[in-house]
Amino acid sequence: MHRLVTSSLMASSPRWLSIAWSLQPSVLRRFKKSPLPLLSERKYCYRPNKASTGVPLATRKVNKQKCLSEEANQSHILWWKEKMQLCKKPSSIQLAQRLTYSNLLGLDVNLRNGSLKEGTLNMEMLQFKSKFPREVLLCRVGDFYEAIGFDACILVEHAGLNPFGGLRSDSIPKAGCPVVNLRQTLDDLTRSGFSVCIVEEVQGPTQARSRKSRFISGHAHPGSPYVFGLAGVDHDVEFPDPMPVVGISHSAKGYCMISVLETMKTYLAEDGLTEEAIVTKIRTCRYHHLYLHTSLRHNSSGTSRWGEYGDGGLLWGECNGKPFEWFDGAPVEDLLCKVKELYGLDEQTTFRNVTISSENRPQPLYLGTATQIGVIPTEGIPSLLKVLLPSNCVGLPQLYIRDLLLNPPTIEIASAIQEACRLMSNINCSIPEFSCMPAAKLVKLLESKEANHIEFCRIKNAMDEILHMNRNAELSAILFILLEPTWVATGLKVEYDILVSECSLISQRISEIISLDGESDRKINSFDIIPQEFFDDMESSWKGRVKRVHAEVEFAEVDKAAEALSTAVMEDFFPIVSRVKSVMSPLGGPKGEICYAREHEAVWFKGKRFMPNVWANTPGEEQIKQLRSATDSKGRKVGEEWFTTGKVESALSRYYEACDKARNKVLELLRSLSSELQNKINILVFSSMLLVISKALFSHVSEGRRRGWVFPKVIGSSFSKDKAAEITCEMDLSGLSPYWFDVARGNAILNNIKMHSLFLLTGPNGGGKSSILRSVCAAALLGICGLMVPAESAVIPHFDSVMLHIKAYDSPADGKSSFQVEMSEIRSLVTRASSRSLILVDEICRGTETAKGTCIAGSIVEMLDHIGCLGIISTHLHGIFDLPLVTRNTVHKAMGTEVIDGCVVPTWKLIDGVCRESLAFQTALNEGIPKTIITRAEELYVAMNADNVLPMSTTSAKHLLPKSHVNSFGELFDSRQHGLDLPSSTLEILQKEVESAVTIICQKKLIELYNKKSISELTEVVCVAVGAREQPPPSTIGASSIYVLFRPDQKLYVGQTDDLVGRLHAHRSKAGMQEAVFIYIVVPGKSIACQLETLLINQLPLKGFRLINKADGKHRNFGSAGLSMEALALQ
Repeated sequence: MHRLVTSSLMASSPRWLSIAWSLQPSVLRRFKKSPLPLLSERKYCYRPNKASTGVPLATRKVNKQKCLSEEANQSHILWWKEKMQLCKKPSSIQLAQRLTYSNLLGLDVNLRNGSLKEGTLNMEMLQFKSKFPREVLLCRVGDFYEAIGFDACILVEHAGLNPFGGLRSDSIPKAGCPVVNLRQTLDDLTRSGFSVCIVEEVQGPTQARSRKSRFISGHAHPGSPYVFGLAGVDHDVEFPDPMPVVGISHSAKGYCMISVLETMKTYLAEDGLTEEAIVTKIRTCRYHHLYLHTSLRHNSSGTSRWGEYGDGGLLWGECNGKPFEWFDGAPVEDLLCKVKELYGLDEQTTFRNVTISSENRPQPLYLGTATQIGVIPTEGIPSLLKVLLPSNCVGLPQLYIRDLLLNPPTIEIASAIQEACRLMSNINCSIPEFSCMPAAKLVKLLESKEANHIEFCRIKNAMDEILHMNRNAELSAILFILLEPTWVATGLKVEYDILVSECSLISQRISEIISLDGESDRKINSFDIIPQEFFDDMESSWKGRVKRVHAEVEFAEVDKAAEALSTAVMEDFFPIVSRVKSVMSPLGGPKGEICYAREHEAVWFKGKRFMPNVWANTPGEEQIKQLRSATDSKGRKVGEEWFTTGKVESALSRYYEACDKARNKVLELLRSLSSELQNKINILVFSSMLLVISKALFSHVSEGRRRGWVFPKVIGSSFSKDKAAEITCEMDLSGLSPYWFDVARGNAILNNIKMHSLFLLTGPNGGGKSSILRSVCAAALLGICGLMVPAESAVIPHFDSVMLHIKAYDSPADGKSSFQVEMSEIRSLVTRASSRSLILVDEICRGTETAKGTCIAGSIVEMLDHIGCLGIISTHLHGIFDLPLVTRNTVHKAMGTEVIDGCVVPTWKLIDGVCRESLAFQTALNEGIPKTIITRAEELYVAMNADNVLPMSTTSAKHLLPKSHVNSFGELFDSRQHGLDLPSSTLEILQKEVESAVTIICQKKLIELYNKKSISELTEVVCVAVGAREQPPPSTIGASSIYVLFRPDQKLYVGQTDDLVGRLHAHRSKAGMQEAVFIYIVVPGKSIACQLETLLINQLPLKGFRLINKADGKHRNFGSAGLSMEALALQ
């Protein structure tokens, strides 16, 4: 589960957000008056033109020499040399030819601009580079981020940038990107696996002929984006999946995989893994760096070459060709040291151990099993993940379910999950929306103090959803049960009372600081004389973020400055505009107006031909004399038509300064709140994961009910050797269906499987052998994970491993044939099998010659029978039944066939016995093999088996196998969100009135039906309200109900449905209805629901309510006469 919190969060690529307010030239002009706050607190900051006080000159020289020392940085320089040798673009190859491998930048001091003298920009960049020697360094220089040496080559090769100055051979390699393209450049570099160190300039006034001070503002790593400046943006921030550093070692217990996540400061060490399990984990984990421990070199064959023979070959094939590094020593301690070195962390940095004991847990899913049932997406294999959740439930909940299946929990956790799911299936109250927040995003934004107001609102919503569950008796029971699965997923143990208390405090604190929707702190200044766009652009980036009471002084100063600006514009510009308007002339007359120069963020007068030919002291002449040409931030004239005055410029400067102070105050408050919540980070991480689990399980229960799946009875409580023999291992699956078919739509064949031993399965091609194996595997896996299974009833042992092998392909890269690959996989199954394992093998030993393959298959069957595990071994090697096998519990099963019109066709039903008919000729013919080939094959078959088998005529061959389809579901929702314009107080009053009226009308009608004997039992009408950002419970799926929807215009919509969740989604997908509120009543059957719908449509308008579907009240011919309550109720 840890990988969900660490390496499997949110599976979407990032959309980098611009921090334009800090990058635009016009804003830089205003920074001269108000420099950014808090920059002096950054850790790495250099002022090259000022000597460091208290540090002797000799010491500084020694430090400089250390940066330049080839010996001190030799390993890093060699690392960069390897990267340069991988360059393929002609331009980057030419740049690499000008490098020298004597310093961390790769600069040749003999080339133009290659000086590394004290006080130069190159020397300053080298000092930054020495802090993080294996990161690409981007240094802010004016309107660009520049890179030199090694880093310039990387930018050209991987970010598609052109080198500065072309490819001239007398200059050092240099490249860069404009400020506005920084996010795209970082995205390109991290996607290629590079980490980036970003150096910013301190904005503000500088002394003449002095270099600006610079500081390391942050880093961008694969899976961990650059967040500097995000606290000031007015957009949500999307994060990629965090990528851990992975180390793999080997010991007497098996393989060990160590995952370290720098963002979360956590590590997970999973030991005792098989080779197949470790490969599965590597394939499903996007890692930043891979380290292999030297213990892997000592394999079971005793050879020094790792992976040459036997154990280790599969892992070697997975790692070979991928970049990795060797490490030795104590695996965990040494890997943590590598991570600290890689990310430039202090030696005192501590990492929290989130390892959960693997004792009594089933084995992680093998690679073959995971791919053959679609837990890992595989082309041509029906995906189990897609049928466990509704099609609109993606992201973190889906990743949690995937991780749960790949790493089945202990029986205690599985029981807790099933108990929670059972409660979810039966509740009648509305449920929260469940805000899913990536834990890594929370940690990084709060740690870097870059969480914006949108993120705080998300956090508050999440805390409120926890409190919502606590206040409801039904939901609070679920909340309590889910504490244990959340502990397993996060490694954090939080008591129920502490969780509720801390969530309440966090929600309250955010409410005190952050301006929430609907509050009056968002009003932007407005004056008729000044274009409104000016104030919108200047104030919208910081107003409405925090409550005004916390920055009253700064906000008031902005209002005063805005009023003063309006007065100045009125006095200096308005008389001129009035004068121009008063002059009536044909084309070519004077023009003039007050305009907003957006590029310069200024309000100026724009006009031409407005100068009087004769000065006659008429109105406006005095103001015209005061005009002067407008200039930009560098003092250059903007244009011939733009003018300003000293008074207006003074008022603009005052307004700029007031806005800067207000913005800085808002950022200070946001960062202060980040610091407060950072102390609550464990609660936030725990809560976010709890909501992810809640949403995943609620969604699974909803989809399971819709498909008609059931909760299995899971038996067995221990894997210990002394108790395993005492527990009867038996699996009973009644009405089992293939998981990829929808039983509710009637397109699946059901089978009953009662397994207390090993099945030896035979059947024709296309008869359903592989489908039976996949279905049994999926049902068993879902059962031991606590989830619903595709059956009518199920009893499933809590297996210690579920292993499935279906077909094998050759591996040319490893020099292995398909039979070698099959034997390697079966070796893993047989050696790890126990009496509490489920082993499923399809068409065993089909990759070699028949006689010896049959004997190997028979020997494997004997061994599995001796072990006493449950399982199914399917085969076309019918000679296995003629072998003198020594078995005790193996049972012969077959896939049934029947004769229709003289042709043998499969029934896809599991029966007792042996089926020796393969239908090979019919199958080949159906797949398009020419009839002449089939006819000749029949003749050869007759010749080979003349005494025993009669040939089958192909004249009656038909296309026997029906073409079935796998159901898919489209997206139902528009991702845009629109708020309702109905005041909450008015809505609450209307809702109560409607609830009262609906209850009276429906209860009266039910009493009437009961008296007429139309229903056998009188039930009480219970109205359930579902608020904005809430959903109906899973218990409504398949149940008949009537509902009343409250529209923003205070009109009502009355409807009835058997799929309340789907109907709600359909309504809320319409524009303006995303937060619609409604009430519903569960009623006994479709006919009753139709009658009550018609009744409500006709009677609610008589009580003064406005409806939008009055026409629906005309269909009255619905009745339930003669139907009993039991016939109408949902079973």
